[in-house]
Amino acid sequence: MVPGEENQLVPKEDVFWRCRQNIFDEMKKKFLQIENAAEEPRVLCIIQDITNSKTVNERITLNLPASTPLRKLFEDVANKVGYINGTFDLVWGNGINTADMAPLDHTSDKSLLDANFEPGKKNFLHLTDKDGEQPQIMLEDSSAGDDSAHDRFIGPLPREGSVGSTSDYVSQSYSYSSILNKSETGYVGLVNQAMTCYLNSLLQTLFMTPEFRNALYKWEFEESEEDPVTSIPYQLQRLFVLLQTSKKRAIETTDVTRSFGWDSSEAWQQHDVQELCRVMFDALEQKWKQTEQADLINELYQGKLKDYVRCLECGYEGWRIDTYLDIPLVIRPYGSSQAFASVEEALHAFIQPEILDGPNQYFCERCKKKCDARKGLRFLHFPYLLTLQLKRFDFDYTTMHRIKLNDRMTFPEELDMSTFIDVEDEKSPQTESCTDSGAENEGSCHSDQMSNDFSNDDGVDEGICLESNSGTEKISKPGLEKNSLIYELFSVMVHSGSAAGGHYYACIKSFSDDQWYSFNDQHVSRITQEDIKKTHGGSSGSRGYYSSAFASSTNAYMLIYRLKDPTRNAKFLEVDEYPEHIKNLVQRERDLEEQEKRQREIERNTCKIKLFCLHPVKQVMMENKLEVHKDKTLMEAVEIAYKMMDLEEVIPVDCCRLVKYDEFHDYLERSYEGEEDTPMGLLLGGVKSTYMFDLLLETRKPDQVFQSYKPGEVMVKVHVVDLKAESVAAPITVRAYLNQTVTEFKQLISKVFVESSETLDYQMAFTDSHLWKLLDRHANTIRLFVLLPEQSPGSYSKRTAYQKAGGDSGNVDDDCERVKGPVGNLKSVEAILEESTEKLKSLSLQQQQDGDNGDSSKSTETSDFENIESPLNERDSSTSVDNRELEQHLQTSDPENLQSEERSDSDVNNDRSTSSVDSDILSSSHSSDTLCNADNAQIPLANGLDTHSITSSRRTKANEGKKETWDTAEEDSGTDSEYDESGKSRGEIQYMYFKAEPYAADEGSGEGHKWLMVHVDKRITLAAFKQHLEPFVGVLSSHFKVFRVYASNQEFESVRLNETLSSFSDDNKITIRLGRALKKGEYRVKVYQLLVNEQEPCKFLLDAVFAKGMTVRQSKEELIPQLREQCGLELSIDRFRLRKKTWKNPGTVFLDYHIYEEDINISSNWEVFLEVLDGVERMKSMSQLAVLSRRWRPSEMKLDPFHEVVLESSSVDELREKLCEISGIPLDDIEFAKGRGTFPCDISVLDIHQDLDWNPKVSTLNVWPLYICDDGAVIFYRDKTEELMELTDEQRNELMKKESSRLQKTGHRVTYSPRKEKALKIYLDGAPNKDLTQD
Repeated sequence: MVPGEENQLVPKEDVFWRCRQNIFDEMKKKFLQIENAAEEPRVLCIIQDITNSKTVNERITLNLPASTPLRKLFEDVANKVGYINGTFDLVWGNGINTADMAPLDHTSDKSLLDANFEPGKKNFLHLTDKDGEQPQIMLEDSSAGDDSAHDRFIGPLPREGSVGSTSDYVSQSYSYSSILNKSETGYVGLVNQAMTCYLNSLLQTLFMTPEFRNALYKWEFEESEEDPVTSIPYQLQRLFVLLQTSKKRAIETTDVTRSFGWDSSEAWQQHDVQELCRVMFDALEQKWKQTEQADLINELYQGKLKDYVRCLECGYEGWRIDTYLDIPLVIRPYGSSQAFASVEEALHAFIQPEILDGPNQYFCERCKKKCDARKGLRFLHFPYLLTLQLKRFDFDYTTMHRIKLNDRMTFPEELDMSTFIDVEDEKSPQTESCTDSGAENEGSCHSDQMSNDFSNDDGVDEGICLESNSGTEKISKPGLEKNSLIYELFSVMVHSGSAAGGHYYACIKSFSDDQWYSFNDQHVSRITQEDIKKTHGGSSGSRGYYSSAFASSTNAYMLIYRLKDPTRNAKFLEVDEYPEHIKNLVQRERDLEEQEKRQREIERNTCKIKLFCLHPVKQVMMENKLEVHKDKTLMEAVEIAYKMMDLEEVIPVDCCRLVKYDEFHDYLERSYEGEEDTPMGLLLGGVKSTYMFDLLLETRKPDQVFQSYKPGEVMVKVHVVDLKAESVAAPITVRAYLNQTVTEFKQLISKVFVESSETLDYQMAFTDSHLWKLLDRHANTIRLFVLLPEQSPGSYSKRTAYQKAGGDSGNVDDDCERVKGPVGNLKSVEAILEESTEKLKSLSLQQQQDGDNGDSSKSTETSDFENIESPLNERDSSTSVDNRELEQHLQTSDPENLQSEERSDSDVNNDRSTSSVDSDILSSSHSSDTLCNADNAQIPLANGLDTHSITSSRRTKANEGKKETWDTAEEDSGTDSEYDESGKSRGEIQYMYFKAEPYAADEGSGEGHKWLMVHVDKRITLAAFKQHLEPFVGVLSSHFKVFRVYASNQEFESVRLNETLSSFSDDNKITIRLGRALKKGEYRVKVYQLLVNEQEPCKFLLDAVFAKGMTVRQSKEELIPQLREQCGLELSIDRFRLRKKTWKNPGTVFLDYHIYEEDINISSNWEVFLEVLDGVERMKSMSQLAVLSRRWRPSEMKLDPFHEVVLESSSVDELREKLCEISGIPLDDIEFAKGRGTFPCDISVLDIHQDLDWNPKVSTLNVWPLYICDDGAVIFYRDKTEELMELTDEQRNELMKKESSRLQKTGHRVTYSPRKEKALKIYLDGAPNKDLTQD
């Protein structure tokens, strides 16, 4: 702009200000809209797609302004789910009968508010088919050139049930509807069975190879000659046809793997794709013998190379011809930190010769001496399809682990192989060191014995000698190919992961449109050349030779090139070019797919719901699953259910109907009167994966009429209570309304029941009435099964004397006969209990009167029954003589007289010991609140009670899966005594219901076992429960123990006498064992013998009782007679010690003056070691340390027995001195190591010399890596000058077998052997070889 031309600026300024004002107006308008939208109510729409069974559980949520038009709602839903707008309907799903509701109009401009959507609430909609046709999938615009699409493809996509995937995989986002139909690319994916991604990558590559696919199609399967299931070519043919014609997004490969002879376990074995390629080609060659395709693999994939050795003095050359199917290229030369930059560089290294000189000189046949020579490989012929394997998997000899090399290696889209044909160096002998490619090539370029070029003379390692003119003739042929050796890349098989595992997928270029695609299992997507470059590999930064050994990365693993030759390059066969047998196969597969589609459509429209029926004759509730099409009417569904429950010969179908039913609450929700012609889809609320209710097939007698069940009604279970008989009858169901009054409900009940009560109980307050007591008792009564102790010879006489003293009260067999006998002659169990209680009461009173005679221990072991109310009012006073006999017997009974019972208890409990860790768990998990169980049918009691609680009609369901609770004393509270400090009984003051009767157990319980079935109020204490059991056991409650039996048949003693039985539930089992019950402050202790040099060092001895405040010496004194009588051990008090037991490990040595609970923590179910000493106890102080030493003799390959070493301190020098004293090894030559694992720290003699941490550099034992701070540690020691025995292979194998057998017997770990990697095999007969030794 020139100064002075102001007249030209005025109109421009006007335009500028007008534009500025317009922008401000627009912004203001936008702000007002936003402000109004913020104030506008919003509508929450939840849409469920019920068009497909796979999407029925999907929910789409939209939160829209209330003014949003309906057409905008449809557009948003279409974009959200990936359907084309206008191909689906939206109907209300708020529980409204959808048959009466028309679909919403997808073209309407009516707002959501006007369309009856409710702001602030959830508005449920169903996305349904439109005019009976499924919604059409929205095809994404794949031509968009955004970078995000390119970035998305790299890496495997997340799959359901994928295995071995790594954390840095890049996922691809798909809408849930996109998995239902074929990929927009037009290609079909392959389903990953579990870990078969390597197979899918190879199959897709072969499918996209025109020459291979066309040749496979030309082969015709003869069903008369082979089973189609085991024919590999036929199953490949079927798979390729499906890949070409299927409308699915992905197809299964199970038929192909089944033809390989693989079972389902093979799907979980990941293999190398190059290995699979080799094995599959071998299998195809075998199957195609004597057919047109017999030489197909060799024609397409086989090349030739020369393996030669040339003398550098005379020029003589020996060589042989080898064939190859792929060329293995080294990523990084051995020992180098620099990788090859490109495939071309790696190919040059592959054919680079090496010089054989020095000790590696070659013996020349012409020179007749060892000469320097050049050894190498020359390519003679390249195949039509060139396969390059990038050897990314290596082995790290420093860490002894497999690693993956993720270095960058580029590869061109077009590869000129003419430079690698017939490369010869005619110069003088090289002096430079060349790359050793022979080791890398080994096993990859194999010799083809069928080739005419191969010599049968194996006399010379390097090959046979040929005349030079012959060699020239062979080498001159490839020279013709140099001008036509341009290869184009069309397949890149990518590995993502590490050497430990990962994922394969393929990037393949289609020869039809020259477009690259990613075939990633079931997902196929379009990619670009830039995506291929991302597979070159490489990591940021330089981090050393094995920097990425275990890093997960994505890079190319196999490359497949095709020769660019217009005369040979084929195109895929068109449909009209198919052979006739392929056309027939295509038609068969299409028919099968259509049939599957129709079946899926039926499945998608089939309602599946639980069906129940109470059999009208058997009165058993039957259960099944009703599957009915959504368009079937209710009447048709009744007929289906009627046949399903096999009621044709029981009742007519007119006497059946379906009603809505809640099986969990046993509740009939509603009946369907007048809806017999309504479709089931409408009645059930659509096709759903699960329903919140069930159906009941209700039946009636021909002369009965069905009752109408209306929504809003409730089912009430009514029990009739007979106050005179004290019985509660089984419940009868009565339907009522929630808005009914109690008076109306009573009138309803009166139509069913007749008032028969003649008592005045109803005039009393309910909580004081007899009815309330009966209901309370009924709700809290449980049924227990009690196993009484067996009669052993040692206790039989005493039991007999007791039973005689107590009349018949203790004889269970007599009780059984009485119960079974005539009513007039029997004596009820309550009478037995009453009689025995009176005798025990009179006995306790007598003992109280004689209590001043000085035996306080006896007085505390007796019990006072004065506060226990008798279950019967009448008392039998005619048994004074029997009372005196009972008194006389019990006064002579003390704990020492019951040694035989204690012994039997210990024997039974021998295998039930628990570790201290177990004890902690048990003691801390006690629960006092357990629901009753009602799994079995109702069992009427003597007074008419049943085992069901009136307060809960679904106790069975409530108790399913409920864990039982432990019933052991907590460690810090000790054990509750049955008596208080004054010796008075702590039994219940209030009478709790108790009823016992003989019970015939299953045959598996064995002979001689006596069972009681006890119905008892679960609020009774354990002390009172034991007192009730006294007449049946035959001894006082203080002389037997109660063990609770759990589901695993483990038994744990119940010792908390003041706790109730509320943790028990119906049908729990209890075992009674004879033996003194614990008093307050006492603990039952399991005593094990420690045998350090035995094969089993831990042996159970007996159960003992230790008390708080007792010294270790006092407990030893009490143990001596028990050890003598029960175990046959004659020990003096100074010749054995007690020590801590932690699992199987010996711990702290307990000194005689230690006091339990003061110096030694003690708990319930405690365990202790008893160790017999060879001499006088050397442990005198807690400052001493006792370790167990064991000498290792390398020259003899054996271990000496254990020897205890007592140290005055934790000094390593003192330990060496002690070991020197007992072994005679010079002090400077002693080496020691701490044992590992559980005592006795067993280890194989083949491993001990090198596996243990010998001679740790520490000065004290209580520091790392030893950490020896307590008694019982195991120390191995050896003479460092002693040489290890040299073993022959035979000796080593024999010793290995012996050691393996020894360690397995002791339960210790055998030397770890990694799982053998399973070889990849394809079985030509369709089944694996039964001779497993070949593996």
